[in-house]
Amino acid sequence: METPLKIYEDVDSWKTIMFLYSSALKEVGTKLEILNDEFQHVHQYNPIEHIKTRIKTAESIVKKLKRYGYETSIENMVKYVNDIAGVRLICSFTSDIYKLAEMIGNQSDLKVLSIKDYIKNPKPSGYKSYHMLVSVPIFLSDSVVDTKVEIQIRTIAMDFWASLEHKIYYKFEGNAPEYISRDLRECAEMVSTLDEKMLSLNEAIQACLEEQQSGT
Repeated sequence: METPLKIYEDVDSWKTIMFLYSSALKEVGTKLEILNDEFQHVHQYNPIEHIKTRIKTAESIVKKLKRYGYETSIENMVKYVNDIAGVRLICSFTSDIYKLAEMIGNQSDLKVLSIKDYIKNPKPSGYKSYHMLVSVPIFLSDSVVDTKVEIQIRTIAMDFWASLEHKIYYKFEGNAPEYISRDLRECAEMVSTLDEKMLSLNEAIQACLEEQQSGT
């Protein structure tokens, strides 16, 4: 196990930074819950099935910095590791993903720093998800600190695939045999087909209900 000595050299700074990231997660989590409740109130429908949050461990941060070729310092951690604080939104349908992304982008006190759409442009592995890097202001007693949070939005099916892929590659330390990588890509195509089918089915159900309500 790697020991992040340089990150821990200034314990007070480390604790302060972790406090900020934890606070940012709370801020973003509350906003997302309110948006979900508002959507239910207006449209009688919840776009978010689950909300998951996590803070990267010191070991994970150190590994990422080393992979990027940076010294393991607190300054580099804040500057170069964008996913220390992470929120994952799990939706039923792909259409929900873009609705949520738009709603998040419309929040006046959240600044969208970058967007990576791995749904329209999947990774070579087959990975699909919608990533937003946002900055949220944390109001302290004597200052305001803008803190980064990565938001990942994906369907239940995408999350299932990504979870299994992560476990498989973890077991092989990122060097899975080609036939396993190939099978994972094939499964990703199946997941994509399933998402498309479920979205089409949901749209058909909604159209049917609207016809019934209109009496036609």
